[in-house]
Amino acid sequence: MNLSQLVADRAKQYKDKPFLLFERQPVTATSATSAIALFQQTLTFQELDDRVNQACHYLSGLGLSRGDVFNLHLPNCPGFIILWFAAARLGAVMMPTNVLSSAAELAYLIDHSNSTVSFTTADHLTALRQCQREGGCLKSIILCDPYTDTPDEKSFEAQLPAQALTPWNNPVSDTDMVAIMYTSGTTSKPKGVMVSHANYLTAGQTVADAVELGEHDRQFVVLPLFHGNAQYYSIMSALLRGASAALMDRFSASRYFDRCIEYNCTVASLFAAPMRMILAQQNNPAQRDNRLRIVIYAQNLTGQQMQDWQRRFDAPLAQIWGMTETMGPPLMNPLHGERRNWTVGKPSGNYEIALVDESGKSVKTGQEGEIIVKGIPGRTIMAGYFKNPLATAETIRDNWLHTGDNAVRDEEGFYRFVDRKKDMIKRSGENISAGEVENVLLQHPAVFECAVIGLPDAIRDESIVAVVVPKQGQSVEADTLIEFCADRLASFRVPQQVVFSETLPKTSVGKIQKHLIRDGLMAAPSIPSPI
Repeated sequence: MNLSQLVADRAKQYKDKPFLLFERQPVTATSATSAIALFQQTLTFQELDDRVNQACHYLSGLGLSRGDVFNLHLPNCPGFIILWFAAARLGAVMMPTNVLSSAAELAYLIDHSNSTVSFTTADHLTALRQCQREGGCLKSIILCDPYTDTPDEKSFEAQLPAQALTPWNNPVSDTDMVAIMYTSGTTSKPKGVMVSHANYLTAGQTVADAVELGEHDRQFVVLPLFHGNAQYYSIMSALLRGASAALMDRFSASRYFDRCIEYNCTVASLFAAPMRMILAQQNNPAQRDNRLRIVIYAQNLTGQQMQDWQRRFDAPLAQIWGMTETMGPPLMNPLHGERRNWTVGKPSGNYEIALVDESGKSVKTGQEGEIIVKGIPGRTIMAGYFKNPLATAETIRDNWLHTGDNAVRDEEGFYRFVDRKKDMIKRSGENISAGEVENVLLQHPAVFECAVIGLPDAIRDESIVAVVVPKQGQSVEADTLIEFCADRLASFRVPQQVVFSETLPKTSVGKIQKHLIRDGLMAAPSIPSPI
């Protein structure tokens, strides 16, 4: 099976059943912008297959063929999904990018991936035009107009219906590359994860099996499609099982449950940061009237936040762990039986997990070690990093993917995530997990979110600095937080300084960008408050 066959098979099986329900959420007018009206569109399984065939003819007309790479610089919209599966059927490769990327970031990704064509909307055209002016690989920019029934005549949406409906017949292998998914590049240049047909199927199958997804389920998709989570966990699992997906153009904390209820969604995927934003909204008892039977999520919530979520929304949670490189989530809390959502669960699907020390030897139960995941490159784990054999060889050794994430396994086989290896702080010979310090700070009633950073210290290797965002309308003193930590942590783990900030820089899916915080603190003549 490959993605092209999967789309065609589901069209034959489900025909006029809705697969994708898309909404561009309305935006209220401000003094600087005009109001944006609600826009909705539905694609059936048959329409998806038809549009994919037409997109193959369109891409071929642009000169794209097997092995060619094109860029999707798009917000969430049906065109993204059509072009994704058209790449799979054509034998081409899509390279999605964050619509908030700077021109310099885009230029690197486009040139490194050899992308010659880019699809984008008028709202996100500026950075791409700058890339084009400065030379490089990018030759053509195709405008998309996904938010209207009467698109501009030159747009992709207007050109698509004129293309032939003839099925595109181009045999592809399940190990052929479909996408290059660039990692965030927090410590170095982004690395391009090569994703095959088989990889996508593994990802979707792992989640579909774990949550027992059926054809009557509906995924609620608010995370960006240019990120692996929405592609792997939500869209792929729905397609595999003949389920449907309600796709929002963006995440909105204030509208999250309203839209979830409106579209009768039963399954969702989130990260901790947007969940905290949802919890910060005014309580509305009507939001308990949702059909969500499971919400898988990544990154830690506090015990209080988990309780508040269940009390307010009655939407069961299951914490998971996965990476762009692992495809599916290798660790998940189970759908049935005991869930320990302060952990990232147990091994899922066909994944084999081990924890190893720095010498590569397995650690004992209760001891911290690096998570490594056994798999088949190009099938159950990534094929490797695009044009980066050295990084590939460092990451995949004897079919074990070395993740750089540390965890502890308990007696019952649950894994508790500790930290990224790169987030370990060394102080006076001790290894300190930034995540453990953050978890303590998040327990303080005045702390909304935080990031703990290690900065150079001439005497003790590194000093511990906590950057804290207080909850709206609340204030707290730095000394109070330091004392709060001192009551709950060993003295060498207590932050030496607390810095207050209104926000923390984040990726598109809410991961805190610690390298930007660290760079800002290092550049300051002295640590200011607030930053």
